[in-house]
Amino acid sequence: MAEEPDTSGTPDDSPRQRLGVELEVIAEQLRSLARAQDRLHELYEAVLGRNVDLSVLLKLIVDTAMELVGARYAALGVLDAKGETLVRFISAGLSDQERADLAGVEFPRGRGLLGRLIAVPEPLRVNDIAAHPDAVGFPPGHPPMRSLLGAAISTRGKIYGDLYVADRRDGKPFNTHDEALIASLAGAAGLAIDDARLYRQTRLDAELFQRLLLPSLPELRPFEAAAAYRAAVTPGHIGGDWYDALLVPDDACAAVIGDVAGHDLQAAAAMAQIRNMLRVLLYGQRTLPAAVLAHLDGALQVLTEQPFTTACLARIDPAPPGNWRLSWSTAGHLPPLLLTPDGRTRYLIADPDLPLGIDTSVPRTDHTCLLPGGSTVILFTDGLVEHLRHPIETGLERLAALATRHAALPLQEFVEALADQHPSDGHDDIAVLALRAPHS
Repeated sequence: MAEEPDTSGTPDDSPRQRLGVELEVIAEQLRSLARAQDRLHELYEAVLGRNVDLSVLLKLIVDTAMELVGARYAALGVLDAKGETLVRFISAGLSDQERADLAGVEFPRGRGLLGRLIAVPEPLRVNDIAAHPDAVGFPPGHPPMRSLLGAAISTRGKIYGDLYVADRRDGKPFNTHDEALIASLAGAAGLAIDDARLYRQTRLDAELFQRLLLPSLPELRPFEAAAAYRAAVTPGHIGGDWYDALLVPDDACAAVIGDVAGHDLQAAAAMAQIRNMLRVLLYGQRTLPAAVLAHLDGALQVLTEQPFTTACLARIDPAPPGNWRLSWSTAGHLPPLLLTPDGRTRYLIADPDLPLGIDTSVPRTDHTCLLPGGSTVILFTDGLVEHLRHPIETGLERLAALATRHAALPLQEFVEALADQHPSDGHDDIAVLALRAPHS
């Protein structure tokens, strides 16, 4: 029998094996690039979708960095206004035990290798931290770390902070591919952070503008009134919610709440016009709410391009002996909530008339009831009770229960509690106005 040829020394598969290894490396790099693209897309979607605030965004950036390069640890340090030291440090990858070991240890302020990246905002890649001349060691309880990769984050030409990763999970040092990924992420993070900060400032400005449009309630003795407003969580949202209360002739007090359709400057401007017109009509006419709303609707049709508006106008007059008469008219608005001195609540249900701006030929209706002294009438916009996952009746029931629970509070604290503990989902502005009749 012939012997099998000896092929142990022939170099037949070596080039093929090396090529296979190189192709696998390239394939892994392509997969990591695809993951990076997906993560950066998620990062932009989070910001552009306006569903994260800055603190959540910073944590998302850190988590993304750790995942992109397969690092064991990651962190983002935020610099102070002078760009000299770290004032905030967001980390990821630490176990519960490692965090417990670091309890009470001050977070890094930007010395050693971190300080080098602050002073020289260029990508920094270190294979052996302990051997680097700028290393100053770790504080007690800090987990051991061997390799480091960092890149500066800039916003509008100014260094905002630094992004770091430490120790690849596979034990290998960070390479140029990792460095390119982290540098790209730092660039994308700068844009996202700038956008998130701009969004936050826009929202604050919009809320301030809305508050400036709303009136400070005047002195209404012997009546008592209080109001609260909360901006929607939607960014840049300028709502059309409005309210007002004032003394009117015949020892009466009027209160109104309304909601102009839209969430922009046009809605806010219309809201201001409507409120001012209504004040003039209330001062100049000794009529019940339905007639006042009818006059307002007619004036708005002639003088303005008035959008769809709901409103509820109420008036409290003396009604001897020792009682008060509430008259109200509703222009497509939710009913008032009555809170009696003994803490009981009920909605003043009546068929609502058309909203303002629909058809001035349709008559409006007044509704009346007697109030014992000390009763409170609560007017509110739908943002207080609407929830996308619940019917409106659920929100109304929860609001009534909330009013009963807080009935003993001073009136301003009472409306603040309703606004802060509202049963809605927060997608719309909230306005609530409470008017209390004098005690008998």
